[in-house]
This record gives sequence, structure tokens and C-alpha cells, in this order.
Amino acid sequence: MIDRLRQMAIFAKTIDHGSFRGAARELRLSPSVVSHHTSQLEESLGVALIYRSTRKLTLTPEGHRLLAATHKMLEAVEGELADLSVSATAPSGELRVTIPSVLSHSPFTEHIAAFSKAYPRIRLHLDFSDTRRALIDDGFDIAIRMGPKAKSSATSRKLFSVKRKLVASAEYHSSQPVPADPKDLIGWDWLALTPVHSAPIAFSKASGNRESIKPEPQVFANDAQALYRLARAGAGLAIVPDFLADADLASGLMQNVLHDWELNAIEVFAVWPANAPKHGLVHLLLDALTQQKT
Repeated sequence: MIDRLRQMAIFAKTIDHGSFRGAARELRLSPSVVSHHTSQLEESLGVALIYRSTRKLTLTPEGHRLLAATHKMLEAVEGELADLSVSATAPSGELRVTIPSVLSHSPFTEHIAAFSKAYPRIRLHLDFSDTRRALIDDGFDIAIRMGPKAKSSATSRKLFSVKRKLVASAEYHSSQPVPADPKDLIGWDWLALTPVHSAPIAFSKASGNRESIKPEPQVFANDAQALYRLARAGAGLAIVPDFLADADLASGLMQNVLHDWELNAIEVFAVWPANAPKHGLVHLLLDALTQQKT
């Protein structure tokens, strides 16, 4: 079979060049060897493929059929070889990533887009959800998490931190007494993100002063974007990632309450199976995200 395929390739080159000599030059064989391979192919098939004359080579009807089939075969093989060559230098495959939905409103999506442009042969399946999906059981390659790290057998890496701000609509803010410190906010209407509302809220100042409060929220929501929109509509105070509020703060629509007090930033980190290949797609995406500033 291997000899037959070689003979077919030489036959096609002979016709493409119009002569045994032309094919011989490209294949770096002698004209007699090229002619011999074509004769062997004809003999094994039991049909004439070429009408030979001193001037030119002319295909027989059987030769036309075989040439078309041979060209199709060679094009398929050359295409696969080219794909394999590209794959050796351009990573390809699929990655499934679960991401907190709030990050869909952040520059994080731009970093994902940059990765996708850099590696067009990698298909990304992104699951934006505020439900914490199970890394292994739900079939994800990487989980992006926000907040304290949970104990796990998986491997993790910090990607960046997100600053948080305590905000309220300008209308709601103006309807309340001017606060001097966090304790003054206890009686305000609070909006809380579930399930993290149970922890005390820690404030700090550049001077080193620290204070914690534990207000009783009036409204609970499991989506940070929805929580922010409630605050924007005047429902009360909300702690949100800065990228959600920055534009409205700049326009004056929202107010940064107790702006001289800071809230702890929230860490964003990646979690992935400990047995993921060190030079695989998982680490390729992790390295790209780690290099970005958000």
C-alpha cells in the first residue's frame, strides 16, 4: 500500500509538470525512476494511465479519474500536516471556566477577550454565575472565585484584588444625617449580598483607626449588579466593587459614603485541579490572567 501511494504521488507530480523530467527535478529523482514508478502503477492497476509521445504526456480516461482522486488525497494529507504543524506552535482545545457574574461588568472580560484573540484555536466556555459551581463535579477546568479561600484539594492562585466602596444614591444620602464614623450608619437602610452578609463590616482609615459594625440589612440579594441597582434607585446603602459604581460616582448620581474610611479589598483568585498539566491550556490561561492588572 505504501508503494502504491508513493507511485500515485509521483504520477500526479508527473502530470502537474507535464513531463517525467519536470517531476524528477522537483522530487530529486532521475527521470527514469519517475517513469518506472508510473509504469509500475499502470501495471499494478492493469490499465494505461498515460499516452506517451515524444512531445507530451496525455492522460487516458482512467488517468483522469486517478489524477482527480490522487489530488484530493494529497490535498487532504497536506492540509492535515499543515494543521498539525500549526498545532505544535499554536495551542488548541477547549477550556471551561466558571466566573462570578459581577466580573462580567469589569475589565476582567477584556482580559479574557485578549486571551481569546491571542489564541484563536482555543474555545472558551464561560459560565458567568453567582452560584458557586463545583470545579470537578460540574466539569470545569478553572473556577474564578471572589472572597476568602475555601479549603480544597485544588490548587489556587491570586489573580488580583477588587476595591469595594460603600455607596448610596445622592438622594438617599442627602436624606440622612451626615455620618462621622461607621457607627453612625447603623440606623441606615442596608442592602446586603447573600450569603456573605453575616460577617461584620470592617472599616479602616489611613491614620490606622479601625472600626467594625454589623448592621441588620433590610434587603438581601444574591446578585451584586442587582444590589447596586437597588442602591442606585435609592433603597439604601450597598457595598459593591468599585468598577460598578465609578461612573455614577463621577457623575454625582451616587455618593461614596464615609469616603475617608476604607473597606477591605476582596481577593479574586483562580482554582484548578492539582493534576492539571503544567504546560497545558489551564496554565496558559492562568499565566495570561496573572499578568493583567484589573
